[in-house]
Amino acid sequence: MVRDQYINGIGGAATTTTTSARNNAAITQNSNDSNLKTLLEFKKNLVEEQKNGEQQIQKLNINIEETKRQINEERAQLDDLRIKLKNVNEQKDVDYSKFMELKNNLIDARNKMKTLDDKAGSTTVSKSRKDRFDIVNLTKILDQIEHDIQTKKLSKDEERKLVAKSKEIATKLHTLKVIHKKEDHYRTISSQYDIIKAKMNKLFDEKSEFGNKIGELKSSLDRLLNLRENLYEERRKVIHLVREAGAKLEMVETQLNAIEFRKSRVQAAEYRQRKQKENERRASRYEATQERAKRNKENQERWNVLKEAALKKMSDGEKLTFEEMKLIFGEGGNSQE
Repeated sequence: MVRDQYINGIGGAATTTTTSARNNAAITQNSNDSNLKTLLEFKKNLVEEQKNGEQQIQKLNINIEETKRQINEERAQLDDLRIKLKNVNEQKDVDYSKFMELKNNLIDARNKMKTLDDKAGSTTVSKSRKDRFDIVNLTKILDQIEHDIQTKKLSKDEERKLVAKSKEIATKLHTLKVIHKKEDHYRTISSQYDIIKAKMNKLFDEKSEFGNKIGELKSSLDRLLNLRENLYEERRKVIHLVREAGAKLEMVETQLNAIEFRKSRVQAAEYRQRKQKENERRASRYEATQERAKRNKENQERWNVLKEAALKKMSDGEKLTFEEMKLIFGEGGNSQE
């Protein structure tokens, strides 16, 4: 009985220790499970953050490439406009000297016409201006007068009048021819001046148009360049965030691997403990079986001795006790203590 109490005491203590260990293990496991859940949730958020960041970077790359394309296109347009403006300026510089030369020639021709009109007098000029487009008729009249002087018989008075009239018409015709020549020269210069003036106005208009377009393109380019820099800056920030998320993800993976490693070690230790306990239980059961077999054998041997003694006593005719009768006729040999 003492031995059984001792064994029970040890068993109770072991059970208490096992229960406490199990409770501690359960508490630790709950804590690990909570940490694992938190880490897995954190990992999920980091993966989502990394994915969103990479998608955002891809969109920014597309916007950057499109902005760069527009910048290159507008720079090409700007270079083309600058070349055109340079050609216009060069042409303007060439034509401007011609323009000023024709302008001065036109002024000079106008002044000469005015001088000629002043010299001819207002009356002559007035008459000549009426007849300036009748040079052919005056020429015919002059030719007729010259013919009459040479072919007709004229008195001295008639000849003198015809000669005077011839001189007058000749003078008028000369004046008309001079004026007509000056006016033709003036009109020619004026026509050339109008042509080059129109060309100069066109060049100035083109210069103004190209200048305005260049100004607009430069403003647009400045806006695109600022946009590109802002996109670069935004992409740098997103890349930084993605890298941070990646670094955090590596840390979480390390912690998850550590938890998994500890978990596998705990499971291995628990498996070893279960195997050890199972082996101990098997050994204990084997020892208990051996102990019972030994006690049964000892009891059987003691029973056999007592039975032989009772049989001998009965054969000697001695009086048997109730216990001795049971030994002979009962099944005491099968009883166990």
